Amino acid sequence: MDKNELWQALLAQIQFNISKANFATWFRNTGIVSKEDGSIMVSVPNNFSKEWLENKYNKLIFKILRSLDDGVKEVKYNVTHTETKPREIPPNPAPDDIYNNSSQMEFTELKVNKETNLNPRYTFNNFIVGPFNELPQAAALAIVRAPGSIYNPLFVYGGVGLGKTHLIQAIGNEIAKKFPEKKIKYLSSEKLTSGIVSSIQNHSIDKLKLLYKDLDVLIVDDIQFIAGKEKTQEEFFHIFNGLYERNKQIILSSDRPPKAIASLQERLKSRFEGGMIADISLPELETRIAILKIKSQEKKLNFPDEIIEYVAQNIQRNVRELEGALNRLSAYQTLNNRIPDIETAKILLKNVIFSPKKTTNPENIIRTVACFYDLKDNDILNVSRRKEIVKPRQIAMFILREELKSSFPFIGRKFGGKDHTTAIHAHNKIAKELEKDENLAEEINLIKEQIYSI
Repeated sequence: MDKNELWQALLAQIQFNISKANFATWFRNTGIVSKEDGSIMVSVPNNFSKEWLENKYNKLIFKILRSLDDGVKEVKYNVTHTETKPREIPPNPAPDDIYNNSSQMEFTELKVNKETNLNPRYTFNNFIVGPFNELPQAAALAIVRAPGSIYNPLFVYGGVGLGKTHLIQAIGNEIAKKFPEKKIKYLSSEKLTSGIVSSIQNHSIDKLKLLYKDLDVLIVDDIQFIAGKEKTQEEFFHIFNGLYERNKQIILSSDRPPKAIASLQERLKSRFEGGMIADISLPELETRIAILKIKSQEKKLNFPDEIIEYVAQNIQRNVRELEGALNRLSAYQTLNNRIPDIETAKILLKNVIFSPKKTTNPENIIRTVACFYDLKDNDILNVSRRKEIVKPRQIAMFILREELKSSFPFIGRKFGGKDHTTAIHAHNKIAKELEKDENLAEEINLIKEQIYSI
């Protein structure tokens, strides 16, 4: 494996260990410039990146490089200035720059269309369909045939790594192919918010609204993050209405259904629920096997069925983790010029599959529940009887009992010294509601995912 292949193999793994934003920020314009006697020299574009990689990511980089090449003994970083001057940001950026100004990395994963912000890699051809995502995929195909006339808005929700971003970008890419005259824009909720904030600061909100008004398709990823941001919600409400009234297609994704997004204005919840709401659940075994086989074909890999089945049986909750497992096996094959056997595969994937079960504690549960419902920890610990606080408090008590097997007296003491009968009542009430309320069950499952997430 030469130095370029080694770095690309590292990038393929590292993007599954950190957020997209951090990956794009700190690994842009990096590469191995030399590899001698076990010493790796990595080029970085500036001193800030050098310091950050050394202090924040060096252990992770070294660990992955060692797993790819056990001859690696150390990793060093060197600033290599490129001829391209950094783009100066004007003091008063124009609104169209606000949602279009982030430079993109040159990796295949991050090559995007500058006009639409869509990644051409996300298509329906490589989107694996199974019982876990049939409804949103069918709705997506219907939208492509007649944007704005059916399922508007489309609201897709589901857990991390299940393909929401892939699906909503595939819609955009397919519409762009079928209707090249249509103006399409894909945005993260973070970029949506920053664009609105910048426009307000620069007194150019009307110009920004005009830009959105010209769109035929607006796609916003992770819309749940506008919760609690009143001004963003206010302006997005007007943007949404303007597009909707002119039959322009709106597509949104979230990690939870609209009703479960705390601190979201009721009028926005109502708008989001006015079209099609479709969830992506966990893929079953057959679909996971299909995903692995398709991904293997894309990467020109040919692993034995027993390896594919082993990975599918042991990685169940996250499509992204399936691809990460394939990357590990691919790196081994590239390095050793041979396909791993099942025993080797088990060793290579041991840290992925048999990672220690994540644990939690009462404080983390209380903090996560409070955050989910956009409250402060003290809100649910205090004696307030407000409806919007009582339910999260009861859910926190329920999860403490279910996940930590905490005693009812202990739970009562945690919540301001309440009597154990209060904890029993809360547990029984939530347990009873779960039997008939699917939305509540979904909320609690999402909270549990966040409790045990990194």
